[in-house]
Amino acid sequence: MSEDLQHIVVMGVSGSGKTTVGEALAARLGWRFVEGDSFHPPENVAKMSAGIPLDDNDREPWLRALAAEIAKDEAAGSPSVVGCSALKRSYRDILRTGAPRVCFVHVHGDRTVLADRLSHRAGHFFPASLLDTQLATLEPLGPDEDGVVVDVALPTAEQVDLAIQGLGN
Repeated sequence: MSEDLQHIVVMGVSGSGKTTVGEALAARLGWRFVEGDSFHPPENVAKMSAGIPLDDNDREPWLRALAAEIAKDEAAGSPSVVGCSALKRSYRDILRTGAPRVCFVHVHGDRTVLADRLSHRAGHFFPASLLDTQLATLEPLGPDEDGVVVDVALPTAEQVDLAIQGLGN
């Protein structure tokens, strides 16, 4: 395994564009993209679909499954990009157990922009009514965390450019 092998988690609240930015970033870097939502157990999806926010106990198995997926890529010598809300530092700490270098791209923006995006999103289990609970839970990246913040209002290509520059890729 290479010392410079890394895994990038594109994080943020629902509606921030984690999947869009993550897929674009992975395509630009030639890395695999992992959609974190597909790792939620059915119980989590049912809770969120019913408008019930997840708690730490709900999120822990999901985060550990994503950390295991990162570890699998690390063992294969393959960098990856993962889309995951990673709202709290403790959640990011779990994700960091998957590999020596897991860094973060926080797609962040104004609540009004996020709410508007969620109101126009079809076919997703996460209702717009849970946005405020995610914003209340969100702990921004600490100064000692390996990561960069990009503005949700920027075009995707610019967000990807800033992420690559900020992470030194």
